[in-house]
Amino acid sequence: MPYTDEEKAILSRLGQAIRKHRQAKGWSQEELAFQAGLDRTYIGSVERGERNIAVLNLVKVAEVLGVGVGELVAK
Repeated sequence: MPYTDEEKAILSRLGQAIRKHRQAKGWSQEELAFQAGLDRTYIGSVERGERNIAVLNLVKVAEVLGVGVGELVAK
C-alpha cells in the first residue's frame, strides 16, 4: 500500500536528519551502514525517504551517530 503524503513527508524528514548527522561525521552511507550493522542500500533508501525504517534499526543508527532517536524524528 502506498504511503500517504503525510507519511512521505515524515519519512523524508527522517531521512534528511539522518543524512545531516551522517555528513556532519564525515561518513559515507557505506560507513554508517557498517557502523550500524546494516546494508548500505538500506541506509540509502532510508535517507531518500523510500523506506519505513524499523524501530530497532533506527535506534542502531541514532546510537552510532551519537544522537537520540527523538532528535532524528523531531519536526
